[in-house]
Amino acid sequence: MMPQQIITERLELNLISEEDYAFVQELVNTEGWIKFIGDRNVHSPADAVRYIQKIMQTPQLFYWVATIKTTKEKAGIISFMKRSYLDNYDIGFAFLPRFHKSGYALEGARALLTLVQEAYGHETVVATTIPGNLASISLLTKMGFTFKECITQGGEQLNVYQHQK
Repeated sequence: MMPQQIITERLELNLISEEDYAFVQELVNTEGWIKFIGDRNVHSPADAVRYIQKIMQTPQLFYWVATIKTTKEKAGIISFMKRSYLDNYDIGFAFLPRFHKSGYALEGARALLTLVQEAYGHETVVATTIPGNLASISLLTKMGFTFKECITQGGEQLNVYQHQK
């Protein structure tokens, strides 16, 4: 079982809950989410609650909401999931545009990566992104991920990066 909470220098990462519905509705409708992750058809509070419930009910799928300690603002999501088409767990991240280039995504993703590799035995962790997502590729490189391969999934080209403990 994954931890409920992960604390970093500037962030609290808490497993997603239904109470996060307003934040989730905002995040999944940002231009970046829709462009790089996809439209999840979350257009109302009820849609957001259903989306969160689906996440919470899916085994091997974990979303932590990253909250800034000093302001208590919900800034982004760090995810860890086992995708059927990948051999290893996949780490992901998405933050509201106003928190881009703040180092929060790097801080939160690095904390989760360290935890799952050291405490949970996931020696190899992967991350996927579409080739044009230069900000994500840059962040993955800063974390020590290296390009592994290019795959096609659901008709879309994905770059797979991997990190070995």
